[in-house]
Amino acid sequence: MTRLSRILSGALLLGALVAQTLSAQSGVAQAAKVPDVVLRLDDIGMNHSVNMAVEKVAATGMPFSVSVLFVAPWYQEAVEILRKNPQVTVGVHLALNSEWRGYRWGPVLGKAGVPSLVDSVGYLRPSVEDFLGSKYDLAEVERELNAQMDRAMATGLKIAYVDTHMGTARSTPQLREVLERVARKYHVGISTYFDESSNEIWGVKPEAKKTEFLALLAKSATNRPNLQVLHVAERTPEMDAIYDQNAAEQNVPSAKVVDHRSAELATLLSPELAQLWKSGKIHLENYGQLIARVGLSSMHAPAPDRLAP
Repeated sequence: MTRLSRILSGALLLGALVAQTLSAQSGVAQAAKVPDVVLRLDDIGMNHSVNMAVEKVAATGMPFSVSVLFVAPWYQEAVEILRKNPQVTVGVHLALNSEWRGYRWGPVLGKAGVPSLVDSVGYLRPSVEDFLGSKYDLAEVERELNAQMDRAMATGLKIAYVDTHMGTARSTPQLREVLERVARKYHVGISTYFDESSNEIWGVKPEAKKTEFLALLAKSATNRPNLQVLHVAERTPEMDAIYDQNAAEQNVPSAKVVDHRSAELATLLSPELAQLWKSGKIHLENYGQLIARVGLSSMHAPAPDRLAP
């Protein structure tokens, strides 16, 4: 073998070794890829029991996002809690409904400001169907959603995104256009517009919620964010009195609203979830982190069958 042949042979061998090493490293990186999971807690500010539940979740130190009902009576307490917890990203739960029997709220602009959005007493309507069947004025919808954003911004909290209470403000193409204009005006993201795979355990029986939630996490995609929408509350007499006018199945013994929401709180506080994110088997990120990573310019409307509340 000539000297040149030996040099060429050695170069080829070195190249093969480098390629093998890079391939192995790539395989390790692929194997090490863990799913990005966004936890979004809805209806914050609804009442004291919900706010206390959020405070407990925040005490774990894990990053998550909260969607605040700035139309609801207890939003100011929620603001004080969130000021103390910068690991929690804040969004506005844009509301056109008030669904609890005996516990209602009206629009920020009041009955006189947006008369087409309220019932005869001045409360927001209880269901999506009731709202869509009314003679609502799109201009009033936009003014009210802007007013909710203005109230949120006035708190001094950093608002990163919006979503929709009960899905009403995105339930028609015209309403979605309003929603998107509001998001652009305030330079915020829209939950589910970042190609998230979206799931929730709202309709799962209370005793099965943790098992179902952990199963959903186990099936999380590694090529897109995985949004998990939850509703939490402490078990209190206040919460025990809550009655859902739109979901009869959540008003029965052992499966009332309080049972569902306290079970979702217990799921978030479970040692199983703590082990998953502390060991790095899932990567928890809030919407602030997600938006910083992919940018607002990456937003696009999800397909209709993937719309989430």
